Amino acid sequence: MSKSQNNLAFTDAAQHPWQPLQMDQHWPARVFDVHCTACPRLHAFHEQNRQKFPDHFNGPVPPFGPENAELLIVGLAPGLHGANRTGRPFTGDYCGDLLYSTLHKYGFATKPVSTAVGDGMALVNARVSNAVKCVPPENKPTPAEIKTCNQFISHEFKVHPPKAVLALGLVGHQAVLKAMDQKQSAFKFGHAAEHDLGAFRLFDSYHVSRYNTQTGRLTVPMFEAVLKAISHYLKV
Repeated sequence: MSKSQNNLAFTDAAQHPWQPLQMDQHWPARVFDVHCTACPRLHAFHEQNRQKFPDHFNGPVPPFGPENAELLIVGLAPGLHGANRTGRPFTGDYCGDLLYSTLHKYGFATKPVSTAVGDGMALVNARVSNAVKCVPPENKPTPAEIKTCNQFISHEFKVHPPKAVLALGLVGHQAVLKAMDQKQSAFKFGHAAEHDLGAFRLFDSYHVSRYNTQTGRLTVPMFEAVLKAISHYLKV
């Protein structure tokens, strides 16, 4: 199919409804719904991008990693030309470089680089998910969108209970607390902070964004220290 035909297919949704590209895994609907349209603004943004970037995944991005993983990593949301393009969290842009190389160093990944669905890379005893499954305009989901999407993280905790959770950034931290029905004020976010939530231990890290790493807010040793602490905790 040519690029022009792809564009036509996306604009004529009645005759050519959107279908997702290849995914690493398929999940129960309560954990992940690739056809979710619950947030009108995010759905409209997907529709725009399906016309502008027909070779992108352009849909809610599924969790990546084994169902029974003891470590669950919660990020913010897909990047427009990262996970929204590849269909795998933290894959296809700068954000995933530090995350996956560090996961590999501590035995949580089979390769140090995640490039695309079908690249043969796999996570070991770890799973990566996002607080918001759809790419938001300007990388900023609204509070209402974060709240709506929280149902999926909540079910992920219940269906596949982790032993440790790593929250990347404040939004991920808050999403975890909300999913566990915990008071935000009782667990303050801070890099390398650890919180006992009863069901699991929550570890915090600054987000692995280009801005944080280029400005030195988050360095490689800082992030490795958090993964080292998690690795030690899981072995206890």
